[in-house]
Amino acid sequence: MELLRTRLREFAKERDWEQFHSPRNLASALIVEAAELLEHFQWLSATQSRQLSHSELDEVSDEIGDVLIYLVRLADELGIDPLASAFTKLDKNSEKYPPEMVSGSMLKYDKYE
Repeated sequence: MELLRTRLREFAKERDWEQFHSPRNLASALIVEAAELLEHFQWLSATQSRQLSHSELDEVSDEIGDVLIYLVRLADELGIDPLASAFTKLDKNSEKYPPEMVSGSMLKYDKYE
């Protein structure tokens, strides 16, 4: 992750793009790229979404790369470690969604009895 963060900093600096990489702009770009990722799955069934061709997988891979790039740049601008954030959030979700209560259910944590 540190290597990616460093390369992204260098990439932006070499192009004088740091001026455009405010947290707001990076969050907006992240959402745009996430929408482009979603576009590849629009109107597909669950089964079809798991059976992409090699060229479709290549396109999806590029979009995943774009999403990760903007996410890492945003986290870097805010001084957040995205891996630490992910592990912290996973721990919180483990508490909110205990397996014995949620197994096989798609309900949100506040809807459990």
